Amino acid sequence: LVLELNQVIIPTYGTVPDQQNLHAPEWVDFDDKTDSLFFKDGQRRIDFVLVYEDESKKMTHKRSDRKKQKRKRQVYESNLINSGLHLEATRSVLDEKLIFVKVHAPWEVLCTYAEVMHIKLPLQHNDLKTRDSAFNWFSRLFRVDENIIKPEQEFFTAPFLKEHLSNFYIQDKDTFFNPATRSRIVYFILSRVEYATKNNVKKFGINKLLDTGIYKAAFPLHDSSFRHLSTDPNCPSERYLLYREWAHPKNLFKLQPLDFIRKYYGEKIGIYFAWLGFYTNMLTVAAVVGVGCFLYGCLTKDNCTWSQEVCDPNIGGNIIMCPQCDKVCTYWNLNITCESSKKLCIFDSYGTLVFAVFMGIWVTFFLEFWKRRQAELEYEWDTVEFLEQEEQVRPEYEARCTHVVMNEITQQEEHVPYTACGKCVRMTFCTSAIFFWILLIIASVVGIIVYRLSVFLVFSAKLSQHITGTEAIRKYLTPQTATSVTASLISFVVIMILNIIYEKVAILITDFELPRTQTDYENSLTTKMFLFQFVNYYSSCFYIAFFKGKFVGHPGSPVYWLGKYRNEECDPGGCLLELTTQLAIIVGGKAIWNNIQEVLLPLVKNLIGRYSAAARSEKVVARWEHDYHLQPIGKLGLFYEYLEMVIQFGFVTLFVASFPLAPLLALINNMLEIRLDAWKLTTQFRRMVPQKAQDIGAWQPILQGIAILAVVTNAMIIAFTSDMIPRLVYYWSFSVPPYGSHSNHTMEGYINSTLSVFNISDFKNASKPLSPWFGNQMTCRQVYRDLRYPPGHQHQYEHNIYYWHVMAAKLAFIIVMEHVIYLVKFIISYIIPDVSQKTKSKVKREKYLTQKLLHENDLKIVKKNMGKISDKIIKGADSTFRHKDE
Repeated sequence: LVLELNQVIIPTYGTVPDQQNLHAPEWVDFDDKTDSLFFKDGQRRIDFVLVYEDESKKMTHKRSDRKKQKRKRQVYESNLINSGLHLEATRSVLDEKLIFVKVHAPWEVLCTYAEVMHIKLPLQHNDLKTRDSAFNWFSRLFRVDENIIKPEQEFFTAPFLKEHLSNFYIQDKDTFFNPATRSRIVYFILSRVEYATKNNVKKFGINKLLDTGIYKAAFPLHDSSFRHLSTDPNCPSERYLLYREWAHPKNLFKLQPLDFIRKYYGEKIGIYFAWLGFYTNMLTVAAVVGVGCFLYGCLTKDNCTWSQEVCDPNIGGNIIMCPQCDKVCTYWNLNITCESSKKLCIFDSYGTLVFAVFMGIWVTFFLEFWKRRQAELEYEWDTVEFLEQEEQVRPEYEARCTHVVMNEITQQEEHVPYTACGKCVRMTFCTSAIFFWILLIIASVVGIIVYRLSVFLVFSAKLSQHITGTEAIRKYLTPQTATSVTASLISFVVIMILNIIYEKVAILITDFELPRTQTDYENSLTTKMFLFQFVNYYSSCFYIAFFKGKFVGHPGSPVYWLGKYRNEECDPGGCLLELTTQLAIIVGGKAIWNNIQEVLLPLVKNLIGRYSAAARSEKVVARWEHDYHLQPIGKLGLFYEYLEMVIQFGFVTLFVASFPLAPLLALINNMLEIRLDAWKLTTQFRRMVPQKAQDIGAWQPILQGIAILAVVTNAMIIAFTSDMIPRLVYYWSFSVPPYGSHSNHTMEGYINSTLSVFNISDFKNASKPLSPWFGNQMTCRQVYRDLRYPPGHQHQYEHNIYYWHVMAAKLAFIIVMEHVIYLVKFIISYIIPDVSQKTKSKVKREKYLTQKLLHENDLKIVKKNMGKISDKIIKGADSTFRHKDE
């Protein structure tokens, strides 16, 4: 590849010393053809557009700086022309300072670079017979009308070679390279053409020119307006069709035209929407089961015995609870948690256990079936092979290749940007920076915890909790609820702020690493960003699920944070409801924030731009000027879309045991997300440069890691966060003799037997409440189920036998649940192959026919040439013999 690049690209490098020797674009006036995609001659297609501001009309820079910028631009454009591209310049209709340089790649250039880039192009029609699915009649109801968007013709393909030009299926040279492929080739050239040389270091590439402001924009053109068909008969108006049949809200329940999306935007965007659509379809099953479990909880909440005991004025009303903080907190009745206990019955039910097991298996089916679907797309979209050869080295990497090393495989010298020692230093620095930011997130989580501990004292003092109080508000706004909600909101704000900062830091770190290809770059950035987002988004949820209320001591001997703040306690029903609240706030707030960022911001910017343009002029505007006023898509493209969905996938799978409605909310969000993303691409953003992609990249192993971790987290949530295991132990062991007094297994008496007793005379002066004691009782109950012996027992305040039974049951449950689900996951993964037999057969058949076709054509050429040679030899021999005879 390096040799090919040197042969093709390097000769075009070199600044021209003499200004008069520079080649300049052709200057033409706009011909009022608003939808034209061609040069003024109507023959040469516009493959790319460069936009710059006329240096003579700039007033913001020094004259010397303007001259330097103009010189670099002129050299760059001259080298583009030297490389074979055609350039045509036109002044803007709305703003005379703007110049649009239209770029066209002629046939010879396209052929040359298609061979360099190993682009696969059609050889002949695909003659493989495809069988219709048994459900084809049903899926046809949701497909796009084939009369509107016609199915793409299938071809056998092979990497393009100019010497085999006659073997390829060429009906028309103008359409052999489709617009997406033409844009890819031109962008490849634009990224590697030089514009200056400083200290023997070549500076090249459109990206650097954009960063320095020499050019204001560079983009391929949309082929029409999204509102109406193009007036140009040569334009297929694919953008209009995509908006009408894909992005429009009326298509909410229709299947996506993936082949058409891939044709217009390239494989990278196509594979994203294929994955998002597949994930959304799989969520349908999870949402149905989740809603079923939720409805089961709603229907059985009235039969929840332990909740009834909490709400019973003769049981919960007579149980006096110990203060939850030192000094300012007071005693309170258990029945004030009646409302939260009812809500908890909905989520902390046996249906949730079933759903957690189901989701552990569902995620395996999702990943395995996606691998099969991905393999089908690889075949259909020609990304099965040659992808490594097709993917080019990043210009930033090429520019730094100053060190010479010996390749162990080829035993030839090659250039690399850094030595082994330099690479080690870079990796050490980058790893240290990542750990620093992770520690910063952990520090912010600790800060939130300290806030929770300190503000709980304030809410406890402000919100009356006296056992004689009658305020209705305390049924719903308890100190725990107020603390949880405010802390969740603050946590969400901190998460968003850290995200904005770390995004820039992660890009700087990855740029410093200098990955070789764009895929390596995105995979490296993906790993960093997800690691950060994982800690940022999930740390507060992990704290509530597994740490809050677990290390609190008991009323006579509480545990303190930093020697000052008394550790938090959960409600009598556990922290599950608080975890649900935390998830709802973060997931809901994240969805709203992302929609504001992704939809409203570009929409408002475009509206402002259109309004100001309309205020300046009512003139007819060209297609390239319309597209210029759209928003740029950004360097990272779909990275943030993937990140948003993977974080959602984590919430859906990691903590689903606490919120069975999460898949339903994710399903609704994703159905809208598909259309919103499609709407943004077709209406609000400039057209992206089409890129190849074989799969979803580094996101695949991340999803697999989340799937494995989800089994552990859900098992631990059910065991340690919910109250299910203690209830089961009580029902089967401690409600009947020898531990209980009931004749049959029952949940009656569960609350009274699980809330440990504490003698108020054992309070230390530092934690003794200031409020007076009401009533004649000399004991109170612990808020959390610590299961300790009562005062007066020889082992008072030590863990009782019930506690050890519960702990043994929790550990046994985790081990059994994990092993059962992992075994099922292993069996499913083994049974379902990553590539279906049908796809394997197609790939083998295509290889065979392609090789046969190329081989037979080569043989025909050889035979034809050999025939000519043999004829010449025979003629020569005949003439020789004839001369001898004479």
